[in-house]
Amino acid sequence: MEELVKILQELASGFGTTALLFFVTLVFALPLGLIISFGSMSRFKPLKYLMKAIIWVIRGTPLMLQILLVSFLPQFVFRIMNKDLTAFFGISMNALMFIFVAIAFILNYACYFSEIFRAGIEAIPRGQYEAGQVLGMKKSRIFFSVILMQVVKRIIPPMSNEIITLVKDTALAQVLGVVDLLNAANHAVNEYVVLTPLLYAALFYLIFNGLLTILFNVAEKKLSYYKV
Repeated sequence: MEELVKILQELASGFGTTALLFFVTLVFALPLGLIISFGSMSRFKPLKYLMKAIIWVIRGTPLMLQILLVSFLPQFVFRIMNKDLTAFFGISMNALMFIFVAIAFILNYACYFSEIFRAGIEAIPRGQYEAGQVLGMKKSRIFFSVILMQVVKRIIPPMSNEIITLVKDTALAQVLGVVDLLNAANHAVNEYVVLTPLLYAALFYLIFNGLLTILFNVAEKKLSYYKV
């Protein structure tokens, strides 16, 4: 029983890191993705092609590789050692590795979200923009008052798939030694020589994704009012 308690405590600590990475990624990737989508739809060609090139590179390379590249940038591009960064910011090496992982996740998912936003925005009939302009509304007000909630309604299904994938992708954090849920489970397996921690970790992921699925289903029903 004592062994089980220790395993669950270790997994709970790892799950806390997983949940933190999940929420940090969403908080920053969603607005950044919207900004990138505006850039990819811009009439200013250099900005449009730059955003599309960035999206192409990010979506075309593995997330694990992007995590490693972000962690190598300070040392190989700016000649700044990780120990110097930890000393400058007054943080531990584990915290620095978490920041590197979070940056890679934010950039990666912002690009995926941007394509979902772009598709949702472009799916709205052009006549709604024109009707708003006829009524004397500014473009910003048309977007936030008329278009936005319709876009949200349209993008919930693909967005929910990406967000659930994000939960599972957080396991890649262990590439830099971040003690997430899966890393904690592996450590417990090696320490106690049992496979049950992996089953417990799977249960954590299933419950988390189950709650997210319920949340998205409720949101989709609530937004069913916004139909074109």
